[in-house]
Amino acid sequence: MTNEELRKKISEIVPQAVIEEQQYLTVSVEPKYFMTLMPKLKSDSDLALDYMFNVSGVDYGDALGVSYFLTSTKYGHTILVKQKTSDRTKPELETVCHIWKTAEFHEREIFDLYGITFKNHPDMRRIFLEDDWNGHPLRKDYVDEVNMILR
Repeated sequence: MTNEELRKKISEIVPQAVIEEQQYLTVSVEPKYFMTLMPKLKSDSDLALDYMFNVSGVDYGDALGVSYFLTSTKYGHTILVKQKTSDRTKPELETVCHIWKTAEFHEREIFDLYGITFKNHPDMRRIFLEDDWNGHPLRKDYVDEVNMILR
């Protein structure tokens, strides 16, 4: 599919999505529409976005978010889906590990380093840091008192 065809198809699924053409076709969707969109990206035979090749946490300063990079091994098209929450105190977003199994460890990494909890995740626990670690090191507001790296 061309980016224009992808844009049209995604807009039919979630008309509220904001779609921009950047390096990849980038779809920004509010959390309340996220689970309407994500399962269809994989199951719709025209889209067939069956491979999640990256999931990244993002600290925008005023919000925390997650970026999902999806590609179709059948058609070769790739998109980026973004969702975010402005709740920095108790950020929660929905998991997609029941759709793309590879998301399970990516979401645990994001939980550990950004503090975003993924609702309905089967194993939401730290993956890198000790259980008693305070804070989330990849957040912009994280203060590391013992950092040996000079700035």
